Amino acid sequence: MNQVLVVDDEAPMRAALEATFRRDGWEVATAMHAQDALTKFRAAPTPLVISDMRMPGGDGLSVLHGVREMAPHVAVIFLTAFATVPEAVEAMREGACDYLVKPVSFDRLKETARRALARPPAQVPGPSVRTGCGALVGSSPALARAVERARRIAATDMDVLIEAESGSGKELLARLIHSASDRRTQPFLAVNCAAFPEALLESELFGHARGAFTGAFSAKLGKFEAAHRGTLLLDEIGELPLSLQPKLLRVLQEREVDRLGETRPVRVDVRVVATTNQPLQSLVQAGKFRADLYYRLKVAPLSLPPLRERREDIRELAEHFIEKHAPARSVRPRISAGLLSRLEQHGWPGNVRELENFVRHALAFSRGPELSQEDWEECPPPEPAGEPPAPPAGQTLREMERSLLESTLAAQGGNRTRAARQLGICPRTMRNKIREYGLPPRRPM
Repeated sequence: MNQVLVVDDEAPMRAALEATFRRDGWEVATAMHAQDALTKFRAAPTPLVISDMRMPGGDGLSVLHGVREMAPHVAVIFLTAFATVPEAVEAMREGACDYLVKPVSFDRLKETARRALARPPAQVPGPSVRTGCGALVGSSPALARAVERARRIAATDMDVLIEAESGSGKELLARLIHSASDRRTQPFLAVNCAAFPEALLESELFGHARGAFTGAFSAKLGKFEAAHRGTLLLDEIGELPLSLQPKLLRVLQEREVDRLGETRPVRVDVRVVATTNQPLQSLVQAGKFRADLYYRLKVAPLSLPPLRERREDIRELAEHFIEKHAPARSVRPRISAGLLSRLEQHGWPGNVRELENFVRHALAFSRGPELSQEDWEECPPPEPAGEPPAPPAGQTLREMERSLLESTLAAQGGNRTRAARQLGICPRTMRNKIREYGLPPRRPM
């Protein structure tokens, strides 16, 4: 018989939880506050504790710390209101299995409890990780901390927010979390929120019924349903239109999807990993991202250090990319000491992706046994650009905006993504502005 200790200072909630689990054959103990919980746990330990976060005489964190001192492997699930999300974030960092937002769905709570008890210990590789989709390579302390945190999160069933610069490996970290979790045998699907017009993005995520809109000649399964029991990566979540954000929030809270053109919701069991290359908090302050959705995603925040903050990984990364892109060579090229010094001194504004592109270029033009400084001189990566020059006085606002766009694009070598990041706007806005002002198309590579 499964056993659980329920901790909540509200008698009706305690009674409802007790009745819910007893109906399913669980053995249930209850406590009305933190000290009561620790006393009862010490007398009769249970493999699972479900606790409210805010209670008089001690919060949920004190319950977590107390039971973990007595039984390090006990599973702890928190119930919390929206206002207590920061405490829930801290609880996740301390090792809680999951948290659910009140009013809680009892069906989802029971499923979460069963998964918490059945979950085997996650096996996660060390700091230098290689996967089938690419490589998260390195042994620097900064990367090791990010991987260790990902390992801890993978052992839970929480949704995850990864904030990091473009090209730093956000998707690889998301795949690492999936492969180290108990969902690893189920689908891993990815959707780029910046790659679809708003109408198509809604259908891509949530699906639609036949005839839901003009051109919907057949029903379509959305990515949430297709990723059932697996992991869904929402890449560039900051690009999600405001009109779709309430619908995503409901899916995260209720684990139900409303297909376009249908009235009955569909239950889904999906872990969401959201990534962004721009700070979501700044988008919240600018009114471009909902605060409630931001806090719902930020329960398990992760970050990846840019390459300039882990220069000790550059040699290992470069050697990995040589192995990846020159497998057929009888003698694999080495990296000269001079070139390695240049690589380690470079700023790498495009991060790991930029380093990989440089290695590919160098391999394409080098035929000797060594990659040297001559390969650097052949095609040196661009250095991070400074601030664009201020426009001259007397211009209209429209003229100033066009001039700023032109100068920033020029400073970034025509790279729209980096220009958008420098201006603090999203790539979609950059594309729209380029069309609006009739600026030259993207330069050929």
